[in-house]
Amino acid sequence: MSNTSLSRKLGFFPATNIVVANMIGAGIFTTSGLLLAGLHHPLLMIGLWVIGGIIAICGSLSYGELGAAIPEAGGEYLFLSRIYHPVFGFLSGWVSFIVGFTAAIAASSIGFSEYLLRAFPEVNSFMVNNFHFSSLTTQKIISLFLILSFTVLHSRGLKMGIKVQNVLTILKVFLIVGLIGISMLSKKGDVSHFTLDKSIDFEWANWKTMGLSLMWIMFAYSGWNASTYIGSEIKNPLRNLPASLLAGTFIVILLYIALNIVFVYAIPPLEMNGVISVGGLAMGKLFGPVAERMFSVLISFALFSSLSAFIIVGPRVYYSMAKDGLFFKSIARVHSRFGVPSAAIIWQGAIAAIFVLSGTFEQILTYLGFSLGIFPILTVAALIKLRIRKQVPVKLPGLPLVQIIYILAGTLILMLAFLERPIESGIAIGTLLLGIPVYWMFKKF
Repeated sequence: MSNTSLSRKLGFFPATNIVVANMIGAGIFTTSGLLLAGLHHPLLMIGLWVIGGIIAICGSLSYGELGAAIPEAGGEYLFLSRIYHPVFGFLSGWVSFIVGFTAAIAASSIGFSEYLLRAFPEVNSFMVNNFHFSSLTTQKIISLFLILSFTVLHSRGLKMGIKVQNVLTILKVFLIVGLIGISMLSKKGDVSHFTLDKSIDFEWANWKTMGLSLMWIMFAYSGWNASTYIGSEIKNPLRNLPASLLAGTFIVILLYIALNIVFVYAIPPLEMNGVISVGGLAMGKLFGPVAERMFSVLISFALFSSLSAFIIVGPRVYYSMAKDGLFFKSIARVHSRFGVPSAAIIWQGAIAAIFVLSGTFEQILTYLGFSLGIFPILTVAALIKLRIRKQVPVKLPGLPLVQIIYILAGTLILMLAFLERPIESGIAIGTLLLGIPVYWMFKKF
């Protein structure tokens, strides 16, 4: 037996935890080395992290009002369907299903495997010597096992999944605070890493690189809207939903900026260029190889939390789509015993596994970042329309300035990123357009 109802079980603390867990993940622990390889200046990189945080706050203020006005599961899918037209909502849910959550799960699992193999390089040697597997194959096997494990966990019920989620998120925040705190005790870093003997280049080519970099940074900040995806399961949503978005986003911004300062302080810029497992490298530089191994293990397990949060949140979007008759009916079924949309969780895990098998980390990151940047722009614009209709029960400060900042910044980032990486960006646009005939197929049948 099954039903299609979700109950309000989550208060402010677990809702905020889900926001923090969705935000802190593969992005912050993996992108800084890639960013510096393109930007070539540490201060510019840190400045872009600050700009990304401001954009995320503008988004969370807007989504806080929208979530309070429409406190149901679905996030952008629900907002765009109600305020514009169901086709826009479907396309946002379609992109979430194909890319938004599934590719993020894949990226988190790859980040986990990168750190785990930095901590235990002997695992790589064992796989090469005994099975003739390459490092990439070993990485993919570990990533797939992680996705399978958490898909099974969260398909067994929200109660146990939330308990695991809360513990993982708290441990992850303590880990980051610990990384920042102990780094201040080390004298092996160098403040000269922040200043190079060259000025920041603002030529056209560098503007495109900055656009792509900001898109990757916004991927790291993505999740500032996470509690709107589970609006149907949040108690007292008029208060808890906006509060969880703002509290979670502020916490993460502070942690991200401090952590990037640690990375730059610890690692000479040339050695940081292109490194994915940058956190482990930083601890190795500050405290030696034992610390590098220990913190690489801790960071790899911290990535459990973000992956776990994606697996919790994503299926609620597909669930809302299916309830509205715009997705496979089986996706709307809630397991009678475990009370979760288990079919949606399983489908999501399967697609995430395909991403792991088919792309590199940087390709997934660019495809994911471009896809995630489109619909929040439309959603933030929708708040202005809702305000004009006087249908907003909770009014947060900043209208229309924060909405204008978010819309203009988001549009500019996408344009520059497209010019810098047209192939991955073009595939993202193609994925979106493919959803249009799929929408009409579900409407017809």
